[in-house]
Parts: sequence; structure tokens; C-alpha cells
Amino acid sequence: MNEEQTIRVLPVLPLRGLTAFPQMLIHFDVGRIMSIKALEAAMKDGQNIFLTAQKELKTDTPHAEDLFEVGTICVIKQILRMPGDNIRVLVEGQRRARALEFEAMEQGGCLYAKVELLEEYLPHPSYRREQALVRTVQDRFAEYADYAPRLSSDVVLCVAEGGEPGYLADYIAQNIAVDFEIKQEILEELNVTKRLTRVIRLLTDETEILKIESDIQDELKDQIDKNQREYYLREQIKVIQSELGEQDVSAEVDEYREKIEALGLPQEHTEKLLKEADRLSKMSSTSAESGVIRTYLDTVLDLPWNQTTKEQHDLARAQRILNRDHYGLEKVKERILEFLAVKKLAPELKGQVLCLAGPPGVGKTSIARSVAEAMGRNYVRLSLGGVRDEADIRGHRKTYIGAMPGRIMNAMAQAGSCNPLMLLDEIDKMGNDFRGDPASAMLEVLDIEQNSTFRDHYIELPFDLSDVLFVTTANDLGNVPRPLLDRMEVIELSSYTSEEKVQIAKHHLLQKQMEKHGLTRGTLSISEETLHAVISGYTREAGVRRLEQLLAKLCRKAAKRIADGEGKKLTVTTKNLEELLGPAKFKDDAISKRDEVGVVNGLAWTSVGGEMLQAEAAVVPGTGKIEVTGNLGTVMQESAKAAVTFVRSRAEMLQINPNFYKEMDMHIHFPEAAIPKDGPSAGVTITTALVSALTGAPVRHDVAMTGEVTLRGRVLPIGGLREKTMAAYRAGIQTVIIPKDNAPDLEEVVPVVREHVKFVTAEHMDTVLETALDFSRRIPYKREEKKEQSALPVPQMGEPVTALRQ
Repeated sequence: MNEEQTIRVLPVLPLRGLTAFPQMLIHFDVGRIMSIKALEAAMKDGQNIFLTAQKELKTDTPHAEDLFEVGTICVIKQILRMPGDNIRVLVEGQRRARALEFEAMEQGGCLYAKVELLEEYLPHPSYRREQALVRTVQDRFAEYADYAPRLSSDVVLCVAEGGEPGYLADYIAQNIAVDFEIKQEILEELNVTKRLTRVIRLLTDETEILKIESDIQDELKDQIDKNQREYYLREQIKVIQSELGEQDVSAEVDEYREKIEALGLPQEHTEKLLKEADRLSKMSSTSAESGVIRTYLDTVLDLPWNQTTKEQHDLARAQRILNRDHYGLEKVKERILEFLAVKKLAPELKGQVLCLAGPPGVGKTSIARSVAEAMGRNYVRLSLGGVRDEADIRGHRKTYIGAMPGRIMNAMAQAGSCNPLMLLDEIDKMGNDFRGDPASAMLEVLDIEQNSTFRDHYIELPFDLSDVLFVTTANDLGNVPRPLLDRMEVIELSSYTSEEKVQIAKHHLLQKQMEKHGLTRGTLSISEETLHAVISGYTREAGVRRLEQLLAKLCRKAAKRIADGEGKKLTVTTKNLEELLGPAKFKDDAISKRDEVGVVNGLAWTSVGGEMLQAEAAVVPGTGKIEVTGNLGTVMQESAKAAVTFVRSRAEMLQINPNFYKEMDMHIHFPEAAIPKDGPSAGVTITTALVSALTGAPVRHDVAMTGEVTLRGRVLPIGGLREKTMAAYRAGIQTVIIPKDNAPDLEEVVPVVREHVKFVTAEHMDTVLETALDFSRRIPYKREEKKEQSALPVPQMGEPVTALRQ
């Protein structure tokens, strides 16, 4: 081959990131102007073109120094114009060649190069060596093909068929995914053995890399599969929770955290709640424990930690509200206004606990509601009647199934503020059993030194109750434990008089019931006289609850008459009252209208107010037995024994047979035996009845009495004077005998009672007997023989005095 055949001048087409090998088909896109001009020049001169790679991919207009010297002479097989300015070219490699020099001047707008053909060679031709290299490269390629992605099966088959070592090395280098610089080195290697060895080494390295990539891809795939599975499951959970109205755990926990941070609680509280939220985030939403934590967080976050209402101290407004809702109760209203005045002058004063004590139906609960309205505080009522479990106050610990906070925390959540008025209703009705003593748990609630850090067993965080205004109600303070009572300021509400009941019914109850039953002002008419008749004939109570029920019954009668078309109005009078309400249950003759022997009017206090309590005594010949009946308690039985001893000590002075306790049987009885009775205040009543029965002196029927008696005849003070005197007034009693030590309590007696009843204060039984007994009409006692004495007529209980004297 001469020099003219080995050296040629051809147009140059620079390749970016691509290497052309001899005897290989290669296609690529052309877009640069110089490349297009090179194609045009090649098509004009035998379709031969010199392809060589440029050293830097970023170079847009490469020069001689930017191109590799070794390239491939190719023949253009096909040119396709693509949309836009690009051209797709298919070329076939012919021979390796080296550019001796690049034409400095561009001819026809492209770069030309004087190229020299290169010949490949085998330094030591050996068939066996060539076969060994070929088999080795085939094995390496087969192993490479197992890991190489997107490798065509035709390429694998072609390599498996084998061929010339030089061609096989070029073919493999052309079809494996390596950098163009590595391919350029293989292209420049003319020694076939070294070229094939280089390819074998390249395949080994690439196979190892592909193995590592494959392992990484497998791990990634497993991780991705796991993530995709978890994502798929989470999406399913989201859909299910969405259908059930639930939330995703992570979103729910984030919401809890935001709420906890927004509360601005002390660090102890915040850390505790965030810890619970973190526990929830690590649990499955279907686990039972997650439900417990979720309920706990909801309960704690619902508490009014920092929410307060603005308190009002307008005394005039409070006065209007109290007068609007309640009639009478002047001392109670005055005490409440004093309390509000103190709060106005000292807003920071805490720890006030008021106890409204009085019989049922006198307005204790409604007064608490009116005070809350007057002060601008939220009102919440907590009923303690029948509570026997300490956990009702303090709550249950979370370790128990179905645990819940106590009633105090529930009431705080219901109130919606940390300074409400909390009414603890019926605090005297709490009991105790094996589950604990709730009254003891209430000590911390009502103690100003402790309730600022009250800990509920369920909440487990200190809650400040010092801003709460506690108002308690009780019917009988004797049932309230002394330590609990010491923490409260007692405000006593007494029974209503008949006139007060009339005014309450007229201005409050009747209007309320008419609104409830859909009646207007002109559809029902009840006069004050009729209201007096209803109160006296159908009710015997300290409050007005039964009276309200009777008015509701009258409203129903009116509603039925109007609905049936019988009339447009119902007028209730004393004449048709019995027709509407039935026969009167209570008569006016509550006391006897005549003086009787052995029958004394006593006064008793009950949880529903004062009551008249008659004591009857009878003596008959016998052996000195003492009978006490009427369902009496131990205290009253002891009072009867003390009365007998006192009468024995005064037998000579009263002109009674000194041996009466041996020769006469004494029977003391209190009517209405179905009702239990107890207490020491019937001592003077029993003593007066015994003296009357033994002496035959009648007891004045218009006199009532109360007081405890000692063995020496001293009269000791009693309680409930206001209610007892009210009962005497209702029964028509004109004179009431009370202990001298109770004289200061007369200021609390209702004015109308003080006007119509005469009060006699007694320090000794002598005063009681002189006031209640008419000794001028007694049968004179004569000490005679036993036989004749036994024939002496014995005064019988209830027998007229005139019959004994005849």
C-alpha cells in the first residue's frame, strides 16, 4: 500500500461523549453547523468522513487541540432530517486512523484532517492463546450481561458466537456502558492482545461494580417495597379512619402537641403531657393502650387551665337579681351582698366557702344560681346526695379499666372556666362504706390551704381550685362531719311563713307554672284568699316545693278545660278548690280546743321545718312500770327517765304520793308512731305531761314548749327555734315556753310570729309548770290508807277536769 492510499484528507465530524469503532454501525444526532457542513462535504466526496471524539463535552466549537488524534474513518449510510434543526446519521466504521494534522483553514465551513490509516497487529500469533483470550472475554461478558441493565440479547448472542479477537474487543467496547475516554483508549490500542486483555479487565471491573450496584438496588428495592407497602397500608388506614371519622396517629399526635404547647402550662404539666403524646405516637391506633392515652389527653386538654370569666362586683345589680328571683330571705341576701362587697374591695381574696343550710324547698339551689349570675361567674352544680365512693371526688387511677376523673374535675370541664361558682348540693347526704369516705376527700377541695394544688387521681397533675367559689347546701348540719363543717361559713335559711308563701306563689311560682303549661295571664285566676286556703289545707312544709306542685296541678286543670272547649278561663276559689285538688289533707284544728290532763303541746325540729309534737302521759294503778312508746330514739327515752326522777324529787312540793313510782304504772306516748323521733328538746314536754297526769292539773291547750330538762329541773337550750316557733304559729299557739338561754335567738324569729305569739323564757321547770298547768283546777291529793287510796279516782288522760272534781 503506497503513501497516497494510507494518507487521506477527509472532513472531520467531532463526537461528544461517543466513540466510533471499525466495522461497527453507529447512529447519532447532529445539530452543530460545523458537523452539518462536514456531512455535506462527505456526501460530495465518496461519503467518507473522519469521526473522532472531542476531549471536553462542553466545547461547542472544537479546534484541533480539542480533538483526539485517533479516530475512525466511516462511511455515511443514511441521513434523516428530524423535526427541528437536528439530523440523524447512520454510519459504518471502516478503519482506524490518526489525524496527522488538522487543516488550519476551514474549507466549505467544516474542519478537515490529513489522516493516516492504522494497522492492528498480533505480537505473538498463537491460535490457542487467541482462543483462550476469546473464551475468557466471552465468559466475562456473559457474567457482565447478567448484571448489565438494558443490554440487548442480540449483543449477547453475537459475543457468544465469537469471531476475530480484534473485532470482538471492539464490539464489546462499543456495546458496554463505560465512559468515552475508556473507549477511546481501547480504540487507540493497536495491539490486539493488549486490547482484548484491557477489555477483559474492564469487564471484570464493570461486573464487580454492577454486582455492588445490584446489591444496592436489591436493598433499595426491598426498602422501597417496604416503604411502598407501609405507605399503601397507611393510605388504607387513612381511608378506613376517614370512613370511621378518625384521624391519622401522626397527625393526631401533632395536633395534641400543638394544643399542649398553646396552653402555656407549667413545665411539670407540659413535660408530662408531651411524654404521653410521645407514647401515643409509638403505638398502633388500634391498641387498647392508645385509647386510654387518647382519652386521658382529651380529658386534660378539656380542662379550663387558663380560662377565666370577668367577675362583676356591682352591688346594685346583684341586689336586683336577688330580689327578682327570691322573696324575703333578707338576712341571706344581706350576707351575700356583704360577701360581694368584700370581693369588690379585695379581689384577690380566695377560699370562700358558703354553706346554705335549711329545710327542703326554701330556695338554696336557686340562690346559688342567682349569686353566680350576679357575680358574672359560670354556674355548675354537683350533686353529692348518695355519694359513697371516694373515687367519685378524686377520680380513679389510670391503671384501672374504665378509669375516669372525679366529679370535681368533670364539673370544672363543664364550667369552662377556672373561676366558676360550683354548687355542692346535698353535702349532708354523703355516706361512707368500704370504698372510702368521700367527705374526707372533700376536705382538700374546700381547704384554702390545699385546694390550690388539688390532685385528681386520674389527671395526676395539680389543678388550682382556689379561684372557685364553692357554695354547699345542706338540710341537716348534724350529718356534716365536723372537720368539713369548719371549712364552711354557714348561712341558715329558715322556713317560710304563710304570708311569704303566698307572695312567692303570687309573684314567682304561679307565673312560672303558667308559662310551662302554655297559659296566659287571663286564662287562670287565683286570689290570695285561695292561695291561703291551698297553703293551709294542702301543704305542711317549710319550703314551697309542694305548693308549686299544687299550682302545677291547677294549671293542668285549666289547660284541660281550655283544650276541651269548656271555657276560656278558670277561676279558682275556696268553693271549687276541693273539686280541683280533692279534700283538704290538713285541718285547722291541729291542737285541742280544750284543756286536758296529761296532754302537752311540744315543738320539734325536722329536716323539713318545725312540727307540733304532742306528748301524752297516763298513770294507772300498778307496780311502777314506765312505758315509753311512739317510735322514740334513745335520747328521748333517757329524757323520759330523767323526767320521772325529777318528778319524784318534787313529789312533796307538787302534793303527789311519794310512792307513785311503786304504786302507779306510767305510760308516755307520742302520737304518729310511724315517724321516728329523737332528741333532748322534748324533756320539758314529757315532764309537764307526767306532772299533769299525776296531779290532775290540766294543761293549757294554747301553750307549747321546748327545752331539755335535767335531773334538778334546769331547762337547757335547744336548736331550731325559728322553725319550732313557726310551727307553733301555724297551729294557733298563743304562748311558747323556751329556755332562757335561747332568748337571744328570738331576734331570728319571723316578725309575724313575734307579733302573734307570747314567749316565756324558763330557766327552771317551775316556770314551765306555772305557765302550762292550771293547778287551781287540780284534784287535791290526800294521803290515805292504801285500800282507800286505791279507791281514789285517778285522772284519766284527755278527761275533762270538771268530771274529776265532781
